[in-house]
Amino acid sequence: MDPSILLEVRRLRAHFFSDEGTVRAVDGVDFRIMKGETLGVVGESGCGKSVTAQSILQILPKNGRIVSGEVLLRANGKVVDLARLKPNGREIRNIRGKEIAMMFQEPMTCLSPVHTIGNQIEEAIRLHRSADRKEAREIAVDMLHKCGIPEPERRVDAYPHQLSGGMRQRAMIAMSLSCRPRLLIADEPTTALDVTTQAQILDLLKALQEEIHTSIMMITHNLGVVAELADHAMVMYLGKVVEFARCETIFNDPKHPYTRALLKSIPRLGRKAKEGLLSIEGSVPNPYELPKGCMFHPRCPDRIDGICDRFEPELTTIGSEHGVSCFLYSDPEQP
Repeated sequence: MDPSILLEVRRLRAHFFSDEGTVRAVDGVDFRIMKGETLGVVGESGCGKSVTAQSILQILPKNGRIVSGEVLLRANGKVVDLARLKPNGREIRNIRGKEIAMMFQEPMTCLSPVHTIGNQIEEAIRLHRSADRKEAREIAVDMLHKCGIPEPERRVDAYPHQLSGGMRQRAMIAMSLSCRPRLLIADEPTTALDVTTQAQILDLLKALQEEIHTSIMMITHNLGVVAELADHAMVMYLGKVVEFARCETIFNDPKHPYTRALLKSIPRLGRKAKEGLLSIEGSVPNPYELPKGCMFHPRCPDRIDGICDRFEPELTTIGSEHGVSCFLYSDPEQP
């Protein structure tokens, strides 16, 4: 494993099992996150973005589990396969919060309503940084100050419901970064926030990333967030990576029809009112009734009949750091 790589995921598969059948939520995913860089993960709802993040930390729901693959993390001078650790074991619990922190989509569902913001931040600090109660409180106040929360000495004793949405999100960032993790997984951190607050949160993440040299895995629907923050972008569809490249490549030279469709659906300045917004034909298929061949072919304007509906494409490298899973750039491997 290259020393410049912080996290490498290899052929990861995570499935959910129920009476209706098996859902292949993550189906053979490969990607890397470099030290100090940001990876943007985009795609429609139900494409496996959040489940990929949950798999990394082994926090899948009870009916889900990793069935194969590797999640290699470089920590403390050695490489650990997180996929092989017990979900409730001491080793993975020492990694959660300390080596890898996760910031969830909605703070009110993640923060305890009966504990103060300070208590929740201090708990993580005392667990992973061996600080006493006084030191933990000082660190918590300092983190709230760095995250732009006014009067942190007073707000540290506030309950989540006493803060605005933007302040709660800042408190979540303070909690996530209080133990100076090597990797921050941010799952839709700007959802439900107004545009001004979104911009402030992104600026805050960039500033804190530079200060503590952490890597970020940014999960989002918003391609504007990816353009603002990420170094590399990964596009997912139905549990698979369909394109991976540097951000400027994704935006200036997208290859996969799904990526091009996502970019065309972005509102743009100068577009005439009568033109309207472009949308992607169809919808994400039922996970219990997946199409044969390429998963995107029923919605793809560039599909090749007799190939895309019969064979499944593999992620193929077509340039420096540019991978795409599409038969427009590779020939099918017939059985």
